[in-house]
Amino acid sequence: SMPFKYTKEHEWVRLEGDTAVVGISDYAQEQLGEIVFVELPDTGAQLDKGGEACVIESVKAASEIYSPASGEVTETNPDLDAEPAKVNEDATGLGWLYKMTLSEPSELDELMDEAAYKGYVEGLG
Repeated sequence: SMPFKYTKEHEWVRLEGDTAVVGISDYAQEQLGEIVFVELPDTGAQLDKGGEACVIESVKAASEIYSPASGEVTETNPDLDAEPAKVNEDATGLGWLYKMTLSEPSELDELMDEAAYKGYVEGLG
């Protein structure tokens, strides 16, 4: 399985075969605070890299989440309706947001790897 890649807006993406799994980073969930609602994209939706994919509402604010790559949404996380706090508890695991088929897999090459993202976040501090 491919390692995680990250965007400057704190989304992550990783490949499971031909499917890309998308979520937000642990840093992002910390910044958001307690998550109370996740508005997920529709299955079949066509997303553009950098385009709005979904909205996460926390006790502090509503934040737009942008797609790290272009493609079609194939699945959304069924657990988040009942348990949006899964994103707080396990942002890079059980708190994934959606899965997609990539139309341009090479777009992932433009994203940061784990080490680069760690450095980027430290620079924000």
